[in-house]
Amino acid sequence: MKIQIPRSLLAANVQLSSASARTSRKEEGGVSAKVYVMNKPTPKQWAEALSVELEGWQVTTAVVANKDLLTSSTPRGPRFFLRRLPLKGPFSHGGKLEDSTKAWFREQGGALFNLLKASTHDEIELIGHGLDDEAWTGLFLGMEMAAYQFKAEAFSGNANAGAKKGAKKTDEVWSMGSWSPRIRVQAQGAGAKPAKLAALLARARALGTATNFARHLVNLPPNVANPVTLAKAATEIFAGRPGVKVEVWDEKRLASENMNLHLGVGAGSPTPPRMVHIKYRPTGAKKTARPVALVGKGVTFDTGGVDIKPSAGMRLMKKDMGGSAAVFALAWWASETRHPQPLDFYLALAENSVDGASFRPSDVLVSRNGKSVEIHNTDAEGRLVLADVLDVAVTKTGADEPELVIDLATLTGAIKVALGAEIAGLFSNDDRLSSALEKAGTDAGELSWRMPMLSRYTATFASPFADMVNAVDGFGGAITAALFLERFVRNKPWAHLDIYGWNDKATGALGFAGGNGQGVQTIVSFLENRR
Repeated sequence: MKIQIPRSLLAANVQLSSASARTSRKEEGGVSAKVYVMNKPTPKQWAEALSVELEGWQVTTAVVANKDLLTSSTPRGPRFFLRRLPLKGPFSHGGKLEDSTKAWFREQGGALFNLLKASTHDEIELIGHGLDDEAWTGLFLGMEMAAYQFKAEAFSGNANAGAKKGAKKTDEVWSMGSWSPRIRVQAQGAGAKPAKLAALLARARALGTATNFARHLVNLPPNVANPVTLAKAATEIFAGRPGVKVEVWDEKRLASENMNLHLGVGAGSPTPPRMVHIKYRPTGAKKTARPVALVGKGVTFDTGGVDIKPSAGMRLMKKDMGGSAAVFALAWWASETRHPQPLDFYLALAENSVDGASFRPSDVLVSRNGKSVEIHNTDAEGRLVLADVLDVAVTKTGADEPELVIDLATLTGAIKVALGAEIAGLFSNDDRLSSALEKAGTDAGELSWRMPMLSRYTATFASPFADMVNAVDGFGGAITAALFLERFVRNKPWAHLDIYGWNDKATGALGFAGGNGQGVQTIVSFLENRR
C-alpha cells in the first residue's frame, strides 16, 4: 500500500464570491441547500437573516427559541442558520480553556458539514456575514476535517483474495466518501473580498489537509505503517519539493551513532527501526535565523515488549506513533505553504515487539549522549527512542544548530488520567516557550496545560547498575517521563507535549473516529506567531 496525502474537499469543490445583499426567496430558483453563518450578530441582524428564508411566524418562533443553530425544511431545500453569540465572562483560568473564534467555527463547520451530508444535496450555498479571518479559517477548516474518512479495502498482494474475477486490484481506498458537493461561498460584510477569502481558504485547506494526513497515518494499520514504510513514504512525498531534503538512518547508521536506546526498542521486530530527518530550508529565509527542531515519537505498534500489555491496552497501540504522524504532517504543511522559517523534523520510528531478540528488564543500554540506562520496564519505550533522537537534534552545529526543540509524543497514560483525552500535558524547561505554546494551543483549539517538573523526582531514577532507570513505580508518571527526556536535551530550550492522539467517537470537525491529528494545529499556530 502506498502512503499518500488525503484528498482535499476545499481544493476543487469551492467557488468564492462576494455580494452586497442577500438573495430573497422570490428571486431564487431551483432546489439547493443553503447555510447562513453569522458572527456575533445583533438581534435585528439575526432576525433579518432568518426572514430571507422563513415566514414571519417562523422567524418569531426562532427568535423566541434563541438557539445558535436552526434548521428548516423548505420547498427550495434545507436551510441552516448558525450564529456565534458574544462570550460572556468572567472565565476561569484566565480564559485559557475557552473556545477561540477559530476553534468554535471549526467545530460548528464540521457539524454543519455532517448535517449537509445527510441532506445529500450536491449544490450548497454558504453565506457568511460579518465573519473575520479566524472565523472564516475555522469554518473552512472544520469542513475540510469533517470530510475525511478512512476505508481500507486492500493492503497487500493477497488482499483481494476471494474478490470477483476481473475485479480491479487496489492498493488503498480512503476518501471523503461518495459525497463530494459543489460549495458556493458568498461573503458579506467584513472580509467580503474574494481575493482575501481565497487566501483564507488556502490557509485552511493546507492546515486541514495536514491535520487529516496526521489522522490518516495513525489510522493506517500497523502491518502497513511501520518504520520502513513510513521512511519510504517520507522520501517519496518530499521528492522534488523545494527546500526539502530527507535523510533516513537505517539500523546500521543508528548503530554507528551509538543510538542503542532506539535500537533496543526495535530489536524484537522483523521491521528494523529508522530515524527520518526532514530538513526544511526555504528560499529567502534570514541567514541569521536558526531552525526550530520538532521531534515525534513513532512507535508504530507497541505490544509493551517483554512487559507485555494486556489485550485491552494493546488494541489502540497503532496510535503510539501519533507524535511522529503530527511531525510528518507538519513537514508537509511547511513545504506546502512555503513557511518562511527554517525547520527540522525528526521521526523516531520503531516497533516494540515481543521476540527472543527483544530487550529485557534489567538490560543496560548506553545512549547516544553516553548515559547508561537500566531498563526497568520495556513498556516505557517511547522515551528511549525520543532520547536518542533528541540528542541528534540538539547536537547540530553551525547554521543547523536549533534555536529550540519541541517533541510530541503519546508518551504516558498518566497524563490522560490527569487531564483527560482532550488536553495535552505541556512540560518545558523554558517559561517563554511554554507560554507561547500554551497560547498557541488555545488559539488553535487544541488545549494544553503546563505541568510541573519537580527536580526532586529525579532521585527515583537511581540505579546501582547504570546512570538511571528508564521508568519508576508509583505516582507522577507523566512528570518522571518528562524529567527523563530533559536529561537528553543538553540545556536547549525545550518543550514536550504529551498527547493522546485519538478520538474515541465522531464529534464536531472530527467526523470520523480514530486518529485526531493532535499537535498539528498547535504547532502551526506557534510557528505562524513567530513570523
